[in-house]
Amino acid sequence: MSSHAHSTDAPTAGPSGIVLPITAFSRQADRLIGWFGEAASLLWTVLMLVIVFQVVLRYGFGRGSIMLEETQWHLYAVGFMLGLSFTEVRERNVRIDVLAENFSQKTRLWIELVGITVFLLSFTLLVIWFAVPFVVTSWQLNEVSAAPGGLPYRWVLKSFLVTAFALLALAGVSRLTRVWVALFGR
Repeated sequence: MSSHAHSTDAPTAGPSGIVLPITAFSRQADRLIGWFGEAASLLWTVLMLVIVFQVVLRYGFGRGSIMLEETQWHLYAVGFMLGLSFTEVRERNVRIDVLAENFSQKTRLWIELVGITVFLLSFTLLVIWFAVPFVVTSWQLNEVSAAPGGLPYRWVLKSFLVTAFALLALAGVSRLTRVWVALFGR
């Protein structure tokens, strides 16, 4: 934390009930993740419009479209994946605090520290490790949909695996800095 702390930098308890200070790193990382989360939330409106358009085409005019069907699941996948880090930052993820709510604040912070480092960060790095060659191969092959009339550039969709899990890892590091400061000070 900087010496120029603002009132918003005071330790606050999120929905998890864990009191965490805001660090300079977490402030910047959470802002970036928030931008991606807000952009992803716009995709749900676009998805709804694509679905309505496809329904009108199919039932109103008797015309189906593989491209529109694939666009739907591409939008859904991208929105969901980009939303992962946003839910982590906003503490809207599923947490099982039935036992932890009875623990002391310090014990909960230690559980958070171990959970982030052992589970969240190791998992995200493992996914990124395997996703990068997956995306690169798709890009090198200029992979397209196997369906006639499907979407080109399948590697673009696959690249969101790397983007989403990199953002989730960033969210984990952001929270880790906050937990670290709460446990050990500056």
